[in-house]
Amino acid sequence: MSASEVELTQRLLDGDEGALAPLLETIQRKVFQYTWLMCGQREDAEEVAQDTLLKVSQNWRQLHDPHRIKSWMFSIARNCCLMKRRKSVFAPIAEVPVEDLPLSSADPDPETQLLQHEITAELEDALRLIPDTYRAVLLLRDREELSTAETAELLGLSEDATKQRLHRGRAMLRRHFLAQQGA
Repeated sequence: MSASEVELTQRLLDGDEGALAPLLETIQRKVFQYTWLMCGQREDAEEVAQDTLLKVSQNWRQLHDPHRIKSWMFSIARNCCLMKRRKSVFAPIAEVPVEDLPLSSADPDPETQLLQHEITAELEDALRLIPDTYRAVLLLRDREELSTAETAELLGLSEDATKQRLHRGRAMLRRHFLAQQGA
């Protein structure tokens, strides 16, 4: 989370309930991206993101450390995703999500944007092949930049198991990209 998100969370915890709406606005996009990556269907992801934001707005008093807003929020999102997946008409037989990993660019050059789109598509293809247990660790550590300890706590794993899954997930991605280059 950015410094402004921690600051808004601190203001909220200090009693400034007016900080809730700006906080929700700042985390909304991250929540949706995470839920889309984990749920695999846009319809489910939108509903889960709304559920997550609602739970954050209803339960913010449970958070005691503003620096933990990110892991706390993703923990709620993860639980909402798991509950939605169990009930979804879109629930896959196998874990095969549809990812959306936009790569931001300060360069509006069309050629750069096309290249970024192609890289994003390749990454999406690779992530589709990775089992959920590894994908969850990759997303939380590499995409959302949670620490190993935060990721382990959120997923209910030991730090060693988290590191192992991260290593294996990254290896799976490398193998995919190497296979693509050889094709």
